[in-house]
Amino acid sequence: MPSPSSIRASHILLMYKGSMRSSATRSAEEARTEIETMRNEIAAGADFADVARDRSDCPSGKEGGDLGEFSRGAMVPSFEVAAFALQPGEVSDVVETDFGFHLIKRTA
Repeated sequence: MPSPSSIRASHILLMYKGSMRSSATRSAEEARTEIETMRNEIAAGADFADVARDRSDCPSGKEGGDLGEFSRGAMVPSFEVAAFALQPGEVSDVVETDFGFHLIKRTA
């Protein structure tokens, strides 16, 4: 099956001190520990959108982390590779970009 040229996804972002566009005061280690905890909560049945609304540092969190549909080349490379590797409904492992740590859920 050919890889899609665009997908729809949601994400949770945790920024840390020193990450791009960040005003966060948590360290990278604290952010990684916190997002790994969120990943475990989601794996145990917590709703991804609820976790995003409550705890994501991205403005998209208000919409449950929804990023809408995007094409290849629209996101930073490590985010894109992880997002396009997911099947619909699947949640990524922790992904690090210059903006911080992400959990990505492919929604379509």
